[in-house]
Amino acid sequence: GSHDSFSFYIDEASPVGPEQPETVQNFVSVFGTVAKKLMRKWLATQTMNFTSQLGAGIRYFDLRISTKPRDPDNELYFAHGLFSAKVKEGLEEINAFLADHPKEVVFLDFNHFYGMQKYHHEKLVQMLKETYGNKMCPAIFAHEVSLQYLWEKEYQVLVFYHSPVALEVPFLWPGQMMPAPWANTTDPEKLIQFLQSSITERRKKGSFFISQVVLTPKASTVVKGVASGLRETITER
Repeated sequence: GSHDSFSFYIDEASPVGPEQPETVQNFVSVFGTVAKKLMRKWLATQTMNFTSQLGAGIRYFDLRISTKPRDPDNELYFAHGLFSAKVKEGLEEINAFLADHPKEVVFLDFNHFYGMQKYHHEKLVQMLKETYGNKMCPAIFAHEVSLQYLWEKEYQVLVFYHSPVALEVPFLWPGQMMPAPWANTTDPEKLIQFLQSSITERRKKGSFFISQVVLTPKASTVVKGVASGLRETITER
């Protein structure tokens, strides 16, 4: 799986996402494009687009969706601090891979929604229907899902949706079926301890489970390495 899977596409020319705190909003309003270039260094957690990730073996995608302020088209975008690609384009890119590889299965985890009203959720559900149609596996008991089962039914997509909307749509798996405990640390040793302690949770039957093997920069980490970025400050170390 990949973390903030869409972040390769982050657009430095886009507005700041609505989930960002006022301090970040003020920082960008003062320093403009320079601020956004620095932000991208910390927000882009991937160097590959969806097609390249799929080719490299990624099958779980961590997706965060947002509306854009004052957007007359009410488009939906992937977002992580700054806006990324349009959701429709990303879904279609994944679907093109699935069409060429009918035995492959992907997990789409829609786990954060920003600035979304009921009609935005309805729009996203309709988008999923139009893009994947009968490829989507309806929500059942997790332990019943095997590759053999999915192949027999010709299902290729499991959609996890962290919103009450999931309870109203048969092909949306409720968010609690894909728990993802988060260590929230920059210390590798603390991360390993956290992952080891979460193994007991992973063994519980009835759901899938994510082990987030990722380090997360703190505000102080960003301030110290503001010009170097995530890769040099965290990843390479």
